[in-house]
Order: sequence, then C-alpha cells, then structure tokens
Amino acid sequence: MSERLEPGAIAPAFTLPDADGNEVSLADHKGRKVIVYFYPAALTPGCTKQACDFTDNLAVLATAGYDVIGVSPDKPEKLAKFREQENLKVTLVGDPSKEVLTAYGAFGEKKLYGKTVTGVIRSTMVVDEEGKIEHAFYNVKATGHVAKIIKDLGI
Repeated sequence: MSERLEPGAIAPAFTLPDADGNEVSLADHKGRKVIVYFYPAALTPGCTKQACDFTDNLAVLATAGYDVIGVSPDKPEKLAKFREQENLKVTLVGDPSKEVLTAYGAFGEKKLYGKTVTGVIRSTMVVDEEGKIEHAFYNVKATGHVAKIIKDLGI
C-alpha cells in the first residue's frame, strides 16, 4: 500500500510518455500550478466522463493558472486512441510500471463492488508553483469531481 501525500509535501518528480510518446515532466511546469489526476483506465465510462470534464473546463483552469495532466497505467497507444475517440485536450501520460501512481499514493488496495482489490485509486493532486502538494484528494468520484475542484480552488 502506498503512502498518501499530504498538503505541504514535495510532489514526487516524474517524466512519463504522453499519447504521442513524448516525455512530459512535472518539472516542465515549474512556476505554474498543476492539477495531476490519476485514473484507472482510458476508454472506460467513468474515466471518459472525468477526462471530458477536465477538457471542457481546461480554458477556465488555464486562465486561473492551472495546467492539467492525467495519469493512468495505460500505454501511449491506448492514450492516443482515447484522446482521438473523445476529442480530449487534456495532457494524458502513461505509467505502465505504476511507479508514479504508487509515489503519489494513487495505487493500492481499494474497495470495488464490495470487494477489496489492488488497483488505481482515483485521486487528484494540486501542485503549487514551487512543486509542493497544495491539495490531495483521494477516492474521488469521476462525475462532478472537476466542478468540485473548481469550487474548492475558488476559481
């Protein structure tokens, strides 16, 4: 079970491939706030709803100074298909090794239909301009989560 991050902690550095196979690093966003969200799998109903919500609100978030990166254990090819099929504008990166998911406390035991399973814990981190965790949301719902983040951040 991975440790959950708390506000004030340094966000674990990462460099992961995006849907086109290009490397995306958290360090590339230094000086900007970044919403890093972790989701179980591309092309599934809940994850599609969440990614579409982030895409629909990308301009609002960008205007408020936030970049958005979605992280899942998917390979770049599947992320590209997801992006094309749903017309997503949010940056999607893949973490097949689950090292980054684990470092952020977004991989471990969770309840799924009453059973305990090991997998991706739908989570969202807000990283400040200095690379510190500003907010850590775990076990979030796919539906309505983006609206809640916007409200919680006062955007």
